[in-house]
Amino acid sequence: MVGQQSQWRRDAFDVALAVGVAVLVLSDAALAASSSPLSVLDYALLTTAALVLVARRRAPRLVLLVATVCVVWYLLRTEPNVIPVTPVLVAKYTAVSFGHRFWTIGVVSPLVAGALFANLSRGGGALTAEIVTDALLPLGWFTAAYVMGEVTRQRQAYLHEVEQRAIEAERSRDEAARRRATEERLRIARELHDSLTHSISVIKVQAGVADHLARKRGEQVPDALLAIQAASNDATRELRATLEVLRETDGDAEPGTAAVSGLEQLADLIERSQLAGVPATMVVRGDERALPPEVDRAAYRIVQEALTNVARHAGPTTATVQIDYRPDGLVIQVDDDGTAAPGPPAPGVGLMGMRERVTALGGQLQAGPRPAGGFSVRAEIPLPAKAPVQ
Repeated sequence: MVGQQSQWRRDAFDVALAVGVAVLVLSDAALAASSSPLSVLDYALLTTAALVLVARRRAPRLVLLVATVCVVWYLLRTEPNVIPVTPVLVAKYTAVSFGHRFWTIGVVSPLVAGALFANLSRGGGALTAEIVTDALLPLGWFTAAYVMGEVTRQRQAYLHEVEQRAIEAERSRDEAARRRATEERLRIARELHDSLTHSISVIKVQAGVADHLARKRGEQVPDALLAIQAASNDATRELRATLEVLRETDGDAEPGTAAVSGLEQLADLIERSQLAGVPATMVVRGDERALPPEVDRAAYRIVQEALTNVARHAGPTTATVQIDYRPDGLVIQVDDDGTAAPGPPAPGVGLMGMRERVTALGGQLQAGPRPAGGFSVRAEIPLPAKAPVQ
C-alpha cells in the first residue's frame, strides 16, 4: 500500500512537471510568434517534447531521444533560443540520474555542438563578449543538468547502499540471536539429559525392581509403588519429548510441537492421582471436539498441576476434574474438599505457571478457597466458534 502511494505521487509529480514545462515552452513560443509566426508543426514539436516527460522514469533513454529530436527540429525551423531546450535538460537530468551517462552524452552532444556553432557564427567570424557569452550559456545549462543528474545518481546509490547495510546488519543480528538461542537450548538439553534423565531412570529401575520382588514373594504391590512407576514412565516420556524440542536446530519447530500430553491422556493422569492417594473423578460436559494443540497441552498441564497441588497441600481429600466444552471456549475446573488455607493463595510457581499458560491463550484463571471448604482452580480458555453443521 505504501509503495502504491509512493508510485502515485511520483506519477503525479511527473505529470505536473510535464504540464509545467509545456506551458513554459509554449508561452515562450507564443511570445516569439509576435515577431516570427510559427506553424502548427512548431507547436506540435514543443508540445511533444514537453509531454513526453510524463514517461521519463519508465523510459528515460527513449524520452531523452524523443525530446532531443523534437527540440532540434524546432530550433532548425525557428530562431535559436534557450527556453525550448528545457525539455531536453529535464530529460538529460533524468537519464543521467538513472545511470545512462554515455547514452546521454551521445544523444545530446550534437545539440550542444550545433548550438555552440550557431552562436559563434552569428558575428560573421568576429568574437565579441556577447557572442561568447551566448555560446557558452547553453553549454553551461547542459553541464549543470549533467552534474545534477550525476549527484542524484550517487546520492541514490549511497542511500541504497546504506539501506542494504542496515538490512545485512539486521540479518546478522537475527542470525546471531538465533545461534545463541540454539546454543542455549542445546545446553539446557544436555543439562536435563545428564541430570534428570539419570535420576528418573534410577527411580524407574528401583520401582520396577521393588515391584518385581513384591510379586515374586506373592505380596500385594503397594499403590504408592505403582504410582511411582506410572509417574516415572510419564516423566520419562515427557522429558524425551522436551529434549527433542530443545534439540530442534532448524528454527521451524515451536516449543511443544513434539508428542507431549493432552486431554487424551487425562484418564491416565486421574488414575495416577488415585494411586498417589488422591481419589479423583472426571466429568466431561458438552460436545467433545478436537482442540488446538496449544489449548490441549495447556488444559492437561492445568489439571496436572492442580492435582499435584491437591496431593501436596490439601491433606486427605478427594478431587473432581470438570472439562466443559462450550461453543466459544473450554472451561477446566478442579475442586477438592481438603483443607485450604484462609485468604488468597500464595503466588507459588505452579499457580504462576497455570496463569501464564491461560493468559497466553487469551483466557483467565481463578484460584482460591471454596466457600464450602477445599480449594478450586478454574480456567476459561476461548476457542473459535464451532462451524455450523451443513
